Amino acid sequence: MTIKILFNLLTISSILLFPNMLQGQRDSISATRLSEVVISSYHINDSLMNAPASVGILTAAELQRNNNTDISMAMNMISGVQMQSATFNTNRISIRGIGARTPYGTNKIRAFFGNIPLTSGDSETTIEDLDIENLQQVEIIKGPLSSVYGAGLGGAILLTPGRSPAGNLASISTTHGSWGLMKTTARVSTASEKANLSVNYHNMKFDGWRENSSYQREGVTLSGELFKSEKSRLTYLGNYTYMKAFIPSSIDRETFENNPQEAAFTWKAAQGFEQYDSYMGGLSYEFDVSPSIKNTTSVFVNHKISNEPRPFDILRQNTTAYGARTQFAGRLKFTLPISYIIGAEYFRDGFSGQTLENLYQDNNGMGSVTGGQLTGTTQDRVFYNVFAQANVALAEKLDLRAGINLNRTNFELRTEFPADQSRTESYRYDAIWAPQVSLLYTPNRYTTLYASASRGFSLPAIEETLTPEGSINTGIKPETGYNLEVGAKMYLLNKKLYIESAVYRMLITDLLVARRIGDDQYVGVNAGQTLHQGIELSSRYNWQKLNWRIEPFAALSLGKYEFADFVSDDIDYSGNELAGVPSTKASAGLIVYWKQLFISGTYNFVGAVPLNDGNTAYSEQYAVTDIKTGFEFMAIPNLTFDVAAGINNLGNERYASMILPNATGFGNSQPRYYYPGLPINYYFQLRFRYLL
Repeated sequence: MTIKILFNLLTISSILLFPNMLQGQRDSISATRLSEVVISSYHINDSLMNAPASVGILTAAELQRNNNTDISMAMNMISGVQMQSATFNTNRISIRGIGARTPYGTNKIRAFFGNIPLTSGDSETTIEDLDIENLQQVEIIKGPLSSVYGAGLGGAILLTPGRSPAGNLASISTTHGSWGLMKTTARVSTASEKANLSVNYHNMKFDGWRENSSYQREGVTLSGELFKSEKSRLTYLGNYTYMKAFIPSSIDRETFENNPQEAAFTWKAAQGFEQYDSYMGGLSYEFDVSPSIKNTTSVFVNHKISNEPRPFDILRQNTTAYGARTQFAGRLKFTLPISYIIGAEYFRDGFSGQTLENLYQDNNGMGSVTGGQLTGTTQDRVFYNVFAQANVALAEKLDLRAGINLNRTNFELRTEFPADQSRTESYRYDAIWAPQVSLLYTPNRYTTLYASASRGFSLPAIEETLTPEGSINTGIKPETGYNLEVGAKMYLLNKKLYIESAVYRMLITDLLVARRIGDDQYVGVNAGQTLHQGIELSSRYNWQKLNWRIEPFAALSLGKYEFADFVSDDIDYSGNELAGVPSTKASAGLIVYWKQLFISGTYNFVGAVPLNDGNTAYSEQYAVTDIKTGFEFMAIPNLTFDVAAGINNLGNERYASMILPNATGFGNSQPRYYYPGLPINYYFQLRFRYLL
């Protein structure tokens, strides 16, 4: 009966509306079937249907269905995934409720840009710096189902850089929108049989609709391949990003309801901001060791220099990370055929930071001024991952997948200032074993069913490993969790309709809690267990007749996220809902093509969110509707011209685009839980592409 109910829900959801393509990058209008989705070559399986896991896919067209500036709009169309966005530089990604309690930023999720890890040694992940127009595909592996990527509790995010098409291509696009939004992207690429090269430059500015919220970012990405042959290729990737963003911070409920454009008083007075230069590069060599074995070996480096004047101090950091990764993939011919991946990863992250006095109160309203040094520390973190996965064909229609990841992490902290408190401390976590096993059943070429069990872990961030006095907190340890999941994927109606569902249950132990100790300052503790349970449904459809094509799409997430065992400050929160994550999230939309014209609309609903562990306050549920229309035509041979315009938040909904869980008011002030989302806003786009 339960399976029948789920199937009926899936069928109904498929009728809802949601786009999955955009003008200029859509398939030929003559296509009448949904194409098979290819996934990363890191997997044993090469297609979404053959992967015994829930994997959300965003194509280049889906990433650009909005204004080409904010990846969160696309990420939030994936069931089970929520990317809260306070400003362009302040975001938090949670998958199935994992990561929702992080005060700022994203952790508990591993991310890769090509072969380069985007997740730093302190567990922080930043994907919003990358230009959407330079991404070919985004894969979101939900839950700790891939031992190949380190078995992060939330999952893994794989971003594939844009590839060079055959021949030579030059393109330029520009977006202009409300509050001074302006983004320009230029790209030049060339490709031959043996090599290809792509150079992408982008520049983005935004005056901001809130006080103290202007934003500027520019970057350049170089990517390509050398020595291409049937048996080998060398892939290279480099990226530089400069970013400066002023921070309005969160506000209390009264301000949110009556004057949401206000910045928090102290951040406005200090004119607080975040600024950094970020560099990353990597090389990856793929070659056939033998007809049945392939090796991929990568080396990478990241470097970041940042400066962040805050009301309570000025933080300056210098981080350098480097590492290597190798994996062998092959097939063994025993009684039962076996496909396998085995490999290892080494990652070293060197962090140097200092805090200084912020004398903004003595600067006559002119913002932050650097004072004397308060602290100075360095930290080196090293971790090793050894992993293996195997796929065994037990029968013609039944496969067994098993994998394991072994992680070992140690770090060293050196206190360098004040000089009279200088010391060196070392610590290591116990080795963490993260196994996973899955069964995949394919009754026919259009249907797959799977069941899986897995264990994952998440390492504490640097701030969580330190005591308020700046020493290593030896009492803290990584979070671990156990996940059980069943799912189904199927094509119906002559492969015009795709439906996917998943049911999961995850128990997190040694929960990492950010305990507030001051104004916007936190310390981490292990404080109990959380239980994450949910159902995810998604569907998409392709209808075509003559010059018309209609593509609806829908996604639904229903979850129950609660504390299974959680006591903090002698208060028992067991049974309460987990702060920072909605139990219901739904999205739907539609895109209609007629010849070179298109019009699309998307709808995103987010249920009420608990604001604190005591569940004494909730944000209100909201729904945001976006629309876009445009056309494409060929001005002269090989020169394509696109024009589009759109409206976001069509109903001018007042909503909190990001929540600060467990915010605390100091003195008589109210807690600052809310980051207000953008009111109704408009944009216009142009793009030229010339194929030589």
